[in-house]
Amino acid sequence: MSNLMEIQNQIALLQKQAEEIKAQEFSKTVQEILAKMEAFGITVTDLDGSKNRLRKSTTSPTGKSANPAPAKFRGPNGETWSGRGLMPRWLAALVAQGKTKESFAIKV
Repeated sequence: MSNLMEIQNQIALLQKQAEEIKAQEFSKTVQEILAKMEAFGITVTDLDGSKNRLRKSTTSPTGKSANPAPAKFRGPNGETWSGRGLMPRWLAALVAQGKTKESFAIKV
C-alpha cells in the first residue's frame, strides 16, 4: 500500500505532466482560434462586443420585465394580479372564503 509521501510525489509528477501538455496544446489551440477568426472575419473588438450582445434580455438588472403584463384581477384594496404565476395571497384568501377568482376580473 502506498504511503502519503508516494501519493504526494505522484500528484506532483502528474501536475507537472499536465502543465507540459497544456503548454504544448496552448499554442496549437491559439492557432486554431486565430484561423477561425480569420475565416469568419472576427476581430478582438467583436469578441469584446459579444459580451453585451449575449447579455441583452427583456428584464432589467432588478429582474423585473421592461413590459409587465397588464393586470387582469383587482382586489378590494386595489391589489392587482396579471393572472401569471402563483395566485397572490390576497386572492387565495378570498377564494378560500368562497368567492370566485372571476368575480375579481377587471372588465375591459
